[in-house]
Amino acid sequence: MAGVDSSSSSDLHQARQRIHTAFEPQLFHKASGRLAQLLADHFEQVQHSQARVLNWEDPETNVQRALEELASSPETDPLPDQNALAERFASVVQAMLQRGQNLHDPRYLGHQVPASVPLAGLFDAVGSVTNQVMAAYEMGPWATSVEHALVRELGQRIGWAPGTFSGLVTHGGSLANLTALLTARNVALPDAWEQGIQAPDHRAVIVVHDDAHYSVTRAAGVLGLGTQAVIRTSIDEHRRLDPIELDRLLTRLAEEGRRVIAVSACACATPTGAFDPLPQVAEVCRRHQVWLHVDAAHGGAVCLSSRHRHLVEGLALADSVVIDAHKMLFVPALCAFVFYKNREHRFQAFRQDAPYLFDPSAPGLAEYDSGLRTFECTKRAAVFGLWGVWRTFGPSLFADLVDVTFDLAVQLHAKLQTADDFEPLHRPECNIVAFRHIPAQLREAPPEQLGAFQLELRRRTIQSGDFYLVPWKLDGVGALRVTLINPLTNKEHLDQLLDVLRRHGQEMLR
Repeated sequence: MAGVDSSSSSDLHQARQRIHTAFEPQLFHKASGRLAQLLADHFEQVQHSQARVLNWEDPETNVQRALEELASSPETDPLPDQNALAERFASVVQAMLQRGQNLHDPRYLGHQVPASVPLAGLFDAVGSVTNQVMAAYEMGPWATSVEHALVRELGQRIGWAPGTFSGLVTHGGSLANLTALLTARNVALPDAWEQGIQAPDHRAVIVVHDDAHYSVTRAAGVLGLGTQAVIRTSIDEHRRLDPIELDRLLTRLAEEGRRVIAVSACACATPTGAFDPLPQVAEVCRRHQVWLHVDAAHGGAVCLSSRHRHLVEGLALADSVVIDAHKMLFVPALCAFVFYKNREHRFQAFRQDAPYLFDPSAPGLAEYDSGLRTFECTKRAAVFGLWGVWRTFGPSLFADLVDVTFDLAVQLHAKLQTADDFEPLHRPECNIVAFRHIPAQLREAPPEQLGAFQLELRRRTIQSGDFYLVPWKLDGVGALRVTLINPLTNKEHLDQLLDVLRRHGQEMLR
């Protein structure tokens, strides 16, 4: 049997020297000092809008630049001294900062990804630099303990009594929705995990409404139900799930012999930030004995705000809930919570044994071995950022962030209402606002032309670096959409946004 090739003592000596240099604490000290200054300078620049919001380049240009950076990597021998390595490190960091998306610029009004609290990234860095991982408790004892503490804190703020519920953290809302719906499937179809979905359960369905996040449909495909098993129910004039229509749909599905795995409601939906009427939806699900899942990835954070908590009234009635801390709790991605109202459901998603990983001599630790309840085996310590900010500033900071950004949406909506050349498309319930810019020249334009104008206007705006916002379509007609998820944005920035859109719009119409 072939073995490992032997290397000369000289080669191994040089290899050990290179490794020693890479792990040298003093080099880390020099490099981290440069990093702190570079990041502080970066925040000073972008928070005062002294650069472009989006450093736009076409994809292939950036790929070629990245390849050029790799090609300029040094030879392995000889090794430079620590000062030279720290400078090289700094040049790499500068390239990263100069070529990315500047979420901390107050003109960033784009996706539901926040200008995260900067210190949260430093707490995350502690876990990354020391490589704290989770699966078995003993691999990440403090990371696991912090996660359990935050699950208990947030679960009680949702409205559940201590000891009655359970939860976990996973990497993103899509994976969180998949985990919760997998649990719902396994509860509804008890043999599905081991035997797959057998007849007649191959006709099982998940019920959502038109504004539900695409990850629910993706989950249906992964769960073996098929994307066609996602059944749409009606929304009302405010784009919220209609409980009366839901009741009718569940009745019809029962009469057709279709098993409903879950109803997936929104708190809030991505397009306009509409919150479904959870108490009424929960009552319908209770009468039909159907699992209620609530995708509260964006809006779940309002349970920490006394001013806006009413928006998630009834959240505690759900069987499962998803909340993304990397949205409205303003920590770096990815950190998503999955909650189960019934603690007994905590092990239902997965039914596997891995004796090489989980110690049968300490069965009590299974409660803390996250690998038994998440898709990930090796999982990063995703909660350090949230836990550190909570511990440093207190939970009132999260309420402040919700209240301030929601108020910005109210201000923007008022400006849109009073502007002759803008049309708000809904009254915001949170910090998401959809609208159209309609110059005088386009007031009589057909919908296709008006929609195309919105999408091209958005493209020109983001590529200029003036502002960052995202596209949307209402009834198939293009529109503009902003998420006011940078708490440093103020009313002057909102005025600038309208002026910038007007300027680019007029340039397009010349």
